[in-house]
Amino acid sequence: MNNENEPLLGSSSGSNQPTWWSSFKVTMTSSYFNLLLIFVPLAIIAGATDASATVVFTLNFLAIIPLAKLLGFATEEIALRTGSTIGALLNATFGNAVELILGIIALKEGLIRVVQASILGSILSNILLVLGFCFLLGGSTRPEQNFNVTAAQTSSSLLALTTLSMLIPAAFSATANTASEAEEGILKLSHGTAIILLLVYILFLFFQLKTHTHLYEDEADEEETPTTTLGFSITSLIIIAGFVSLHAEYLVGAIEGVVEIWGIDETFVGIILLPIVGNAAEHVSSVTFALKNKMNLCIGIAVSSSLQIGLLVTPVLVIAGWIIGQPMTLFFENFETVVLFSSVLIVNYLIQDGRSNWLEGVQLLSVYAIVALAFYVHPTSSE
Repeated sequence: MNNENEPLLGSSSGSNQPTWWSSFKVTMTSSYFNLLLIFVPLAIIAGATDASATVVFTLNFLAIIPLAKLLGFATEEIALRTGSTIGALLNATFGNAVELILGIIALKEGLIRVVQASILGSILSNILLVLGFCFLLGGSTRPEQNFNVTAAQTSSSLLALTTLSMLIPAAFSATANTASEAEEGILKLSHGTAIILLLVYILFLFFQLKTHTHLYEDEADEEETPTTTLGFSITSLIIIAGFVSLHAEYLVGAIEGVVEIWGIDETFVGIILLPIVGNAAEHVSSVTFALKNKMNLCIGIAVSSSLQIGLLVTPVLVIAGWIIGQPMTLFFENFETVVLFSSVLIVNYLIQDGRSNWLEGVQLLSVYAIVALAFYVHPTSSE
């Protein structure tokens, strides 16, 4: 049976075990998107020279597309050997490593609002845009798709927890007697909450990888066998993630120029455009698995990526700011907090029954479009 990851030039080895060389050939011929790899060196050259912001942004955007596809291919190869749970976790982790690295760099520069915008944008992008396309495209050829109800409900409750961690500082700020009292209290509250969230994330990993692994596994397809070695898949995953991180850094560097040239608001770019690019790996991987009806793996990548942002990346950035003396907190603007709460609410409604269809995908994409429009027309803070 042919599948999307089958080499375009045919199988390089019949019943023989894959080698590093055959793994390389299969990987390079796994998708027509690999033709876009020509933009990788061009984008690096443009980023390292004095090319215009538009050229740097465009070339690096095009370079990330095939790299994201290769990241998804490596993830599925690993999942065929280790199971969909570890495969999804690896994909989400390597994808979010980019946000964590860029977030720490931005924190050192004192760009706290930029960091907060990227956090919010990443969560919204994963639970609305990625999941929306998964439901829409995966359900376009099927009346319904199913995934584990218990795992979905666990993810829903953890998403609610991440939202709560941002709602409470907003409520604290609104009820504090003075601004200085609110600022000091929110900082202490954020530090304590960050430690609690990290503990919850560690326990969630134990739940996912040890005690309740069966909830997150897709049924094995006996006709699908790995076409690359495990060592090659892990190595390629690390290398590709490194290139994605490099291109993402060039993209961020070009944002200021693009904002001036294109006349786009910086907040809109930080919350809507950048996460689409930064989460390209999760986008491509999740949709690919949804088309193959591997919904546990799909949900595992899209929702777990948001959970990693809320339970791991965000508290780590808060603690990193604590260490280097930057007042990074979990206090977001009221408008942003309401948007996040509303988005998580509709996602919880849609995934808690363990079933999806194309109309639910349309609903999620509609919410994302409304959110994008809201941030596009929302007046920028004077800070």
